[in-house]
Amino acid sequence: MTRPTDQIDRLRVLVDAGIAMSSELSLDTLLQTIVETAAELAGARYAALGVVDRSGQSLERFLTTGVDEETRAAIGELPRGRGLLGAVIREGKPVRLHEISDDPRSAGFPRHHPPMHTFLGVPILTRGVVFGNLYLSEKEGGGDFTEEDEDLTQLLAAQAAVAIDNARLYESSTRWLRQLESLHEIGNALAEELELEPLLAIVAARLRELVDARIVLVATPDTPGTLRVAAADGDGVDELVGMRLELGGSKVGRVLERARSERVDSLLDDPEADQQAVRTLGVTTALYVPLVVHGRAVGVVAAHDKQGADPRFADEDVRLGESLATRAAIALDLSERVSRDAVRRVVDAQEQERTRLARELHDETGQALTSILLGLKSVEQESVAEEDRERVAALRELVVSTLQDVRRLAVELRPAALDDFGLAPALERLAETHRTHDGVAVDVEVRLGDDRLPAEVETTVYRIVQEALTNVARHANAARISILVARKNGNVVAVIEDDGSGFDPGSVGDDSLGLAGIRERVALVGGRLRLETAPGKGTTLAAEVPLR
Repeated sequence: MTRPTDQIDRLRVLVDAGIAMSSELSLDTLLQTIVETAAELAGARYAALGVVDRSGQSLERFLTTGVDEETRAAIGELPRGRGLLGAVIREGKPVRLHEISDDPRSAGFPRHHPPMHTFLGVPILTRGVVFGNLYLSEKEGGGDFTEEDEDLTQLLAAQAAVAIDNARLYESSTRWLRQLESLHEIGNALAEELELEPLLAIVAARLRELVDARIVLVATPDTPGTLRVAAADGDGVDELVGMRLELGGSKVGRVLERARSERVDSLLDDPEADQQAVRTLGVTTALYVPLVVHGRAVGVVAAHDKQGADPRFADEDVRLGESLATRAAIALDLSERVSRDAVRRVVDAQEQERTRLARELHDETGQALTSILLGLKSVEQESVAEEDRERVAALRELVVSTLQDVRRLAVELRPAALDDFGLAPALERLAETHRTHDGVAVDVEVRLGDDRLPAEVETTVYRIVQEALTNVARHANAARISILVARKNGNVVAVIEDDGSGFDPGSVGDDSLGLAGIRERVALVGGRLRLETAPGKGTTLAAEVPLR
């Protein structure tokens, strides 16, 4: 390193440095140029520049000159911005010393650190805020740093502050441009995917890329009171998919209820975090972003542990997460609409087929069996032998039993009373069938007023009650069933209660008790389902179906 020999040379170095810095947009390259220029200006053997992190408590970058790579490796961890370096940052004023160790603010040096005695430190200020510190040590020739050295270094720091600010703005705009391009690509990818689980997998993977997180999870509502991890991305997260979380006992559940983004710098200190889940995942920080559709949160994306030295997420990460969540929520809404439309078409087709089959059974098969009965009556009357009469009578009983089964099946497929007279008469007929066939006491109370309900609502409520009664007959061993159907706050509420054996909802799958079909029908019309049961305590099923 050649030191300028006079003041004019030093000013020329300062001007050249300012020109060079104004044309440099790479922040790391710019910082290294500042360090080397400062050492040259002041004739220092060593120089370093520390950049303060966003917390203002430690350094996120530390660049040096005069220390070789071998020595840096031996020293180990970078300074944390304490001691004299911290004093320059906190006080925002220059510090010039003859002997570092004599200053009470000095924290000493780590092992393998080269010896340093003289010291000059100046703050780098951007818009009145300390961005970092620039410090020099070991002036050539063994003397102290002078007031002139301090003035020139401060001038360099002032120039550096402007250049650093410009470089940061450039890096920020470039990064934001890349993020916009990524968000545009993500939007296209989400728009092309209509299957729910692959869509959520895209959301998890792309958010992890955007915010540079170690793990990203996507949780959606599952059974009442629980959430399910529907997608995950990151190392070792395959086993997390399908994991259930309590709505009221997890941070994800609380974020879903509040429907607003939250950033947690320390999960261990968050009283809402499930500490067992935190330990299982081995995470320390989090970013939670809800997926909001039409003002309603339908899921939560959770990112954990930002990669790098500082695992905390920044405000920019929140903004990116919310931008992605907005696009994801639109895609999720589209996926659900397509899925509901497909299911609705299937259900409508099923109802049409049920109506056709019920009509054929009632009109054609029923009439044919009735004709057979009439024919058998004539045969019975004309028969002379007692044996023939007994055979004809047995055949007549079989035909009568078959005719009753056909009529019952026709009613189960699609009761004519539902289409002709409405929901209340159809439910009364359904209850009577169960009283007769299953020997169970069934009480029915319908409070719907005089006006007929929309056809879709009537069909939905009827099928819910029908499936519930079938479940009770098959599994509950009940002696009494009560059915209440009423209007309430713009909904039709159907409550089916029995005094049967009940069951443990946590140990029995939905499919095994026929609840999947009920849940599907309720979800299809945007309703809600509540189930209360326990072994030996009977079962209460309550469904709310919106009136449309």
